[in-house]
Amino acid sequence: MSHTLSVKNLTFGAGKPLICVPLVGRTLAAISEDARQLAELQADLIEWRVDHYEAVEDVAQVKAALQQIRAILPQVPLLFTFRSKKEGGEYALSDDAYFNLNSTIARSGLVDLIDVELFNDESRIRTLIAQAHEAGVKVIMSNHDFHKTPEKAEIIARLCRMQELGADLPKIAVMPQSPQDVLVLLDATITMKQQHATRPLITMSMGKTGVISRLAGEVFGSAMTFGAARQASAPGQIAVASLREMLNVLAK
Repeated sequence: MSHTLSVKNLTFGAGKPLICVPLVGRTLAAISEDARQLAELQADLIEWRVDHYEAVEDVAQVKAALQQIRAILPQVPLLFTFRSKKEGGEYALSDDAYFNLNSTIARSGLVDLIDVELFNDESRIRTLIAQAHEAGVKVIMSNHDFHKTPEKAEIIARLCRMQELGADLPKIAVMPQSPQDVLVLLDATITMKQQHATRPLITMSMGKTGVISRLAGEVFGSAMTFGAARQASAPGQIAVASLREMLNVLAK
């Protein structure tokens, strides 16, 4: 069964995977410069990885930076992500600060999607998702394993749990230790899509070994992939221009 999700002018889950490009500057000046460069790349959506931002603990400064990003990229759908240290991010926030930051930004009118990590307090996750949805903001729920690839059944179980919690786009990224691990991720993705999914999925196998998973989303069922501009935000990301060319070649 095919499921799609609309965000602004984008449709997730229809045809080629959408290309998301991370914005990872540490200072406001660097963020603004990178945003201007990203405007020329014509990415489908931009992910601001706010954990890279030096003033991430000051919510007012985060909102001010978002206003500047929005002024530079007024039409591009914007994903707001604080990636926790335990899942490969650049900075550690307390649980209270994490949920307060995401709640404030979800209700700010400045973003189209937020990222919420699966392994957090369930009641707080549900409250945050409800706040985001009330504000018209979609939720990517994510899990990242930078050490291994879980078994197929565990990957599917985590994606199903994200659906149960109300995620609009369940996402999992895993690290392969062998080519067989990449097959596990792809097998889990297509099984999830065909047998369990009620919405589009985002999956990827990281690193050089997993690059094929970033290209084969249309075949196996992943609705979005990540491309790099000047700086990648995860191992295995491909430069945007090359990624778009390869996706066009592989398109059905």
